[in-house]
Amino acid sequence: MRLFTAGPVACFPWVLNEMGRQMFSHRSPEYQEIHMETVNLLKWFLNTNEYVILTPSSGTGLMEASIRNGVGRGASVLVTIVGAFGKRYGEVVENNGRKALKLVFKLGDPVDPDLLDKFIGEHPEIEAVTVTHNETSTGVINDLYSISRVVGKYGIMLFVDAVSSMGAAEIDLSRLRIDFIFSSSQKAFGVPPGLAFAAFSKRFLERSQEVRERGWYFDIPLYVEYLEKKSSTPSTPPIPQVLGLRATLKKIREVGKDNWFKMYRTRAEKIRRIVRDLGLRLVAREGFESPTITAVYTPEGIRGDDIYYGLRERGIEVAKGYGPLKDNTFRIGHMGYITDEDIDALERELGNLLERLR
Repeated sequence: MRLFTAGPVACFPWVLNEMGRQMFSHRSPEYQEIHMETVNLLKWFLNTNEYVILTPSSGTGLMEASIRNGVGRGASVLVTIVGAFGKRYGEVVENNGRKALKLVFKLGDPVDPDLLDKFIGEHPEIEAVTVTHNETSTGVINDLYSISRVVGKYGIMLFVDAVSSMGAAEIDLSRLRIDFIFSSSQKAFGVPPGLAFAAFSKRFLERSQEVRERGWYFDIPLYVEYLEKKSSTPSTPPIPQVLGLRATLKKIREVGKDNWFKMYRTRAEKIRRIVRDLGLRLVAREGFESPTITAVYTPEGIRGDDIYYGLRERGIEVAKGYGPLKDNTFRIGHMGYITDEDIDALERELGNLLERLR
């Protein structure tokens, strides 16, 4: 099956080769060296000298960690919503006893920095803002740089869900004022699921030390303590995934960040061109198309499931529509290990399927 999913994605060959090792102790000197090398490679990749941790979880675990550690109970958090995963961040805020103020944008549109500025100015009680950098349900990528500038004016914290962007879109933390940003292994880094990671500021760590009832599994100060004293994690890390992530980061260092990001941009542009040539329409507003996933409206009278199951019969798995758009869209992921032959097969089979369905 050729995978064009929203994640998990097909793993890069160097990841699979590295993950085939026999296991060893996560408290051993061998693992400690691997753990710290991976942390330092992530710091290099994100261009930051602040804190980076690895956690045995999905990205959603760190989404919750940002709230439980970054703001106290009853505090107000502005949740920007451009799709289903922004909505999830709001649910995480509310389910953890914080107040979610929601700024919702039309599906397909990014966060508008001017409207964000206005909203924050009208609500001085806001302690933090959450942003979904890359919204997988709509294929929209937000402009982190303009958002960071707006939030920075007010001296409040910024939390960023970069699950489906980190690894494919440049995130230069030296140029961004972000307090907590997280991602996970099964997207653009081309590693199996089970590993999540975050970068955060000294200010976030200091705030988390003041927050009560922040839990244990995602206690950020505890992670920092284990990192500094034991070069590991409080609970058992997914060692194969850490090895896989390290392998991809080494590959990026070998080919160069610019070439790596160019690979993702070129792939995304090719797939969007195929979609448009087939007479289909993208969900994302022009200029804000994601480098990792393309959400596509189906032709009138054709359901998203018709495309999904029709392509599966032809050996290609895309992603179903998600959230409010689930019935009239499908999504083409372009993360992980995808060859030119895979893309040619997608073009051919999608074209044949549309001709039959129409």
